Amino acid sequence: MRSDHHRAPVALKLAAIGGLLFLHLPILLIFAYAFTTEAKSFQWPPPGLTTRWLAVTWERRDVWQALTLSVQVASIATALALILGTLCAAALARARFFGKEAITLLVILPIALPGIVTGIALRSAFGLINIPFSFWTIVLGHATFCIVVVYNNAVARFRRMSPSLVEASYDLGANGFQTFRHVILPNIGTALLAGGMLAFALSFDEVIVTTFTAGQQQTLPIWMLEELIRPHERPVTNVVAMAVVLVTLLPILGAYYLTREGAETAGGGK
Repeated sequence: MRSDHHRAPVALKLAAIGGLLFLHLPILLIFAYAFTTEAKSFQWPPPGLTTRWLAVTWERRDVWQALTLSVQVASIATALALILGTLCAAALARARFFGKEAITLLVILPIALPGIVTGIALRSAFGLINIPFSFWTIVLGHATFCIVVVYNNAVARFRRMSPSLVEASYDLGANGFQTFRHVILPNIGTALLAGGMLAFALSFDEVIVTTFTAGQQQTLPIWMLEELIRPHERPVTNVVAMAVVLVTLLPILGAYYLTREGAETAGGGK
């Protein structure tokens, strides 16, 4: 028979339930309003339920354009983050040199700064060197924090990996590429996959940095922000918001299950 000694107090359980409701109830309301028959106002309970807004959203060309742009930006920003974040992690994981702590701080600083500070800094930098705002300025803006997510996951896995594995590979005649492919990559692969998933999710729903780097282009979060001023299309916005929640939830859950046995899933706070 299980002892009651290890059971949480009722008050603690109620507090936990209250905290979960506080965090997730607004998201559930978005799902409810995506199917409401009322198009211009928020009423609770909804006066009726309908699925017609799904079809309306599906036919909206501007939604597909914004979605395509967001997916493209997130994919390229994640690819850049995987390359640069992994290289940074490999260089700093075990190396010891003067100023290492300062460099590490500079690597992780972009994700600690408020998004508006990063956005203003990037906009000023692009203007100073006369780079026109385009698809690539959005990618560069998103890569600043995506690199940190990949770096945090990769550096934790590098620190857990025994250096004797690399030494043994070289002793057996393998070159640098063979060692990376057959020794290092299998050991850090899940951490990189988790970091890439988190980076994609963060890039896909980023709005603040995008506002300062997009120019006239609209990613999906920017489209949603502008659509909020059109009350007659609120259900369409809620349908898109529901889709964004589902799209970002899947990679985050995947990253959690890939790294739940370790502490390398980091940087998701932004």
